Amino acid sequence: MVDDVEPGSIGRGKPLRGAELTVTAKAFTENLILGAMMGIAFEAAGADVLDRTGIQGSFGAREAVKKGDADGMYEYTGTAWITYQGNSDPIADPRAQWQAVRDADLKSGLTWLSPSALNNTYALAMNQANFGKYGTKTLSAVAELARTRPKAVTLCVEGEFANRADGLPGMDKAYGMSLPAGSITQMDTGIIYTQAAKGSCTYGEVYTTDGRIQSMNLAVMADDRRFFPNYNAAPEINSKTLKKWPAIKEILDPVTAKLTNAVARELNARVDVEGEDPHQVALDWMRAEGFVK
Repeated sequence: MVDDVEPGSIGRGKPLRGAELTVTAKAFTENLILGAMMGIAFEAAGADVLDRTGIQGSFGAREAVKKGDADGMYEYTGTAWITYQGNSDPIADPRAQWQAVRDADLKSGLTWLSPSALNNTYALAMNQANFGKYGTKTLSAVAELARTRPKAVTLCVEGEFANRADGLPGMDKAYGMSLPAGSITQMDTGIIYTQAAKGSCTYGEVYTTDGRIQSMNLAVMADDRRFFPNYNAAPEINSKTLKKWPAIKEILDPVTAKLTNAVARELNARVDVEGEDPHQVALDWMRAEGFVK
């Protein structure tokens, strides 16, 4: 990375001067932006940073950090707990979920730093016309609508979500919802957003930090029974790297603390809707927040 940045509110005194650090990320928009933020923070603190963001799949980026081929990335607590650590039941409390993941991964040579409020999990969303018509704000309200007016509730979902225990079957069970097969249409992720926006289905399965929620002005239903796993983003750092450069924590903590679903939706939309470069979006935000100059 060759950004022309200096310390703002982070990196003062350049505590990473002399460090050669590699950051990585998975190949989807949000993680690319988060990876760039981490690298820019390291640059401002004096490090030389190698950009290895954009690795395909979840396992590749994590393994790079685990083996020391990369020094850090932003990972998601639910992904680690379920996909990497092999647990089937998520932990409802976000902080407890992060702590459990952190404790388990210390044995793998990985240290998780403080988590963000950014929670990229599943949700159901609807357009404003249907929101005005039915007025549902929670998944409990959707379940009640399905009971009282079953024809009003139609779903557009991904094939994976339709069959996963932490997807539609589990949601139906948790909320006592029983929808006939004819009310559920499976389709690709991108099409779901457009169909929900058009009202072709009353509710579409979405990811809570997707920029298209904002750009299409969709109303997101609250998971009031906290069924869906927490996928809070947090820095995952190679433990040997952190021991050598402990200032990494104080550099990243303020950045992570500013990350919310609203921030993620705005930044993701700049890439996915407006076609901007993820790295430039990250740099603009880091400067606007005063983290770097």
